[in-house]
Amino acid sequence: MKKKLYRSVKDKKFCGVCAGVGEYFDIDPTIIRIIYALLTVFSVGFPGIILYIILAFIIPENPVSDMDDDFNSK
Repeated sequence: MKKKLYRSVKDKKFCGVCAGVGEYFDIDPTIIRIIYALLTVFSVGFPGIILYIILAFIIPENPVSDMDDDFNSK
């Protein structure tokens, strides 16, 4: 089965973009968030905020996570 990139529903802070990238690459989402924040703050050529907003619209939410939460709550 092919792996797909989704925004995280379970581990999101704003829109779930960094958590989704972390889940995709099997990396702790906190590390992704730290790297993303450092690139955004310390790099003039990295348009971090604009890129995050664009990714939040482009990357779909994970539909499987919604179903997992429903099954676990019953």
